[in-house]
Amino acid sequence: MRLDLCSWLEVDAYLQRNTTVILPTGSTEQHGPMGLIGTDALCAETVARLAGERTGTLVTPTLAYTPAPFNTAFPGTISVSAETFRNVVAEIMTCLYGQGFRRIYVLNGHGANLEPIRQAALGVEAAEDREFRLRSWWEFEAVGKLRTELYGDWEGMHATPSEVAITQATHRILPPGTATEPPRKLSADFIRSHAGDRHGPPDEHRRDFPDGRVGSHSALARPEHGTALLEAAVDGMTGDLQEWLGNLDSNQD
Repeated sequence: MRLDLCSWLEVDAYLQRNTTVILPTGSTEQHGPMGLIGTDALCAETVARLAGERTGTLVTPTLAYTPAPFNTAFPGTISVSAETFRNVVAEIMTCLYGQGFRRIYVLNGHGANLEPIRQAALGVEAAEDREFRLRSWWEFEAVGKLRTELYGDWEGMHATPSEVAITQATHRILPPGTATEPPRKLSADFIRSHAGDRHGPPDEHRRDFPDGRVGSHSALARPEHGTALLEAAVDGMTGDLQEWLGNLDSNQD
């Protein structure tokens, strides 16, 4: 169910029976001493592809160049402006709608993506037959419960053990390095004021969080945790996608 592994004839045939497509979005940014730079994109991509296979829904290539300006003082981070990202998402959606797709489900893996994606959708969804849904892999109820059970407050905000665990289960395991020591705890005020990746300038951010973790004890991650989290996320996305499509179909009757 991967768009990039289809021919145009196969996509054309798919559109005769299904006008839904899944667009995964992530980032390319540091994720602490033991987190892969592609963590956000890899998590969203894996969940989206497995849910796509389960539901018979086509999945586009993952959009991984997104806003992460606060992390650019760490080597390997590639950030684009929120405006550029918003415009790219809008053009992708416009192109998909123009080719006959009518229902776009965005599965997200990076907090700073959320507002630009919503803004892009507002500008593109004008026609009545165009539908859009945005979800992040961690917001499904069973995923949130499992993250809390496994890590509690040590889940933190960035380079979280849950996302590291997923990449451990699906890609590779890195030695923890300085992540063996817990990071400094975040206050409730800090979490509220920095939600959605609202962090400071790059040099300031690296000064305050020198190994890249933001309140997240990455070393608590285990590949078996990742397997359980991935299963919960795929179940959550599958149910949410099917419920969304079912509601749309019933509203059209």
